[in-house]
Amino acid sequence: MAQDSEKADLLRNEREGVYWQPFTANRLLRANMEPRTLVSAKGAYYTTSEGNKVFDTLSGLWCTPLGHAHPRIVEAVRKQAETLDFAPCFQLTHPGAISLAERIADLAPQGMNHVFFANSGSEAVDTALKVALGYHRIKGAGNRFRMIGRERGYHGVGFGGMSVGGIVSNRKMFAAGMMSGVDHLRHTYEPKHMAFTRGQPAWGAHRAEDLVRLVTLHDASTIAAVIVEPVQGSTGVIVPPVGYLQRLREICTANGILLIFDEVITGFGRMGENFGAQRFGVTPDIITFAKAVTNGIVPMGGVIVTDEIYNTFMTGPENAIEFCHGYTYSGHPMAAAVGHVVLDVMREEGLVARVRELEPVLEDAVHSLKDLDVIADIRNIGLTAGIDFKPVEGKPGARGLALFEAGLRNGLLLRCTGDTVSFGPPFISTAQELRDMVSTLRKLITQVG
Repeated sequence: MAQDSEKADLLRNEREGVYWQPFTANRLLRANMEPRTLVSAKGAYYTTSEGNKVFDTLSGLWCTPLGHAHPRIVEAVRKQAETLDFAPCFQLTHPGAISLAERIADLAPQGMNHVFFANSGSEAVDTALKVALGYHRIKGAGNRFRMIGRERGYHGVGFGGMSVGGIVSNRKMFAAGMMSGVDHLRHTYEPKHMAFTRGQPAWGAHRAEDLVRLVTLHDASTIAAVIVEPVQGSTGVIVPPVGYLQRLREICTANGILLIFDEVITGFGRMGENFGAQRFGVTPDIITFAKAVTNGIVPMGGVIVTDEIYNTFMTGPENAIEFCHGYTYSGHPMAAAVGHVVLDVMREEGLVARVRELEPVLEDAVHSLKDLDVIADIRNIGLTAGIDFKPVEGKPGARGLALFEAGLRNGLLLRCTGDTVSFGPPFISTAQELRDMVSTLRKLITQVG
């Protein structure tokens, strides 16, 4: 009966589009829905409504590094729901939020010892932007209102995140509501200088000098913060050139500008270190996080700030609210409980070190596809990779869509954006699973053409 009801729901949505899905070509999906319906997951695999088992090549959406249905996480959810299912964190708190904040701060770069919880990467970014504005205002520099993002950057879908983001398709419909006083650095990706690079490209550190141009144009005294992803994930795994992030840090420090690293994707092990900041040896003023902190089971995000920023907020009257910001579900007990188990499992199973072990396996596997004529570029770092395909003439995105559909029929859940495929497999993947993933992809490319 339950299966009949589920099929009826699918048919109804196919006819009427009751469920309006995010970042989806909804009409195309409704025309071909059943193969795209996921009904269960275990370990590194999903099962579709047609019974096909597919390898999760992107850890959900970069958020399930421990795989699915981990028994310790399932038990933590059950136990927490029975003990404290919700607790407000306005003027109150609970032990799980306090202790999780302490553990996250312990993992962060030195001097970043304060955590503010949100519920997603988008909320974390908007929180970080507000922290930056508030910090400068308290310091008597309320004239610092400008935010500097970067072309091709993705910082979520809140108006703040969209404003500093640099993916045109995400911005154009909402231009009228964008924040004022936002500018963008040039992106670092130039395939003629860095195509098929393994790890960080040697070319491109000079692109950081674009920040000097913006400082000169706007005057440093008007700029509050620069926000970048250490690795640009949503635009296809764009890896920072050697020395690029270091130079951004130098320019920000010299001009009193806060540096924000959006680590929603790179945080909690994806780079083979706790945070991308540690992988690249650059300490920002603010880090945003989400996704992997709870393995995608319960939504959670947040920001980590330096002692300097936190202490600046703590200078007003003791009975005053220092930061008029927060969410109903900030520090949610269920999310905190899951976060603790995720950090436990990562530590006990050595999963961050495992990423370092798997990095060369993934690197060798994806770069083995270089001989295929339809491939324009391959990039990788940590347990991430991006492959650009040459578009079908007159049909941009058609090859990526064809690969996505073929993958579902042949055991791979692929994340295709246009003609780019991004990879971020679970940390629990075996080396053979990564090799098989790429071997299957080669067959799909041959089939699709």
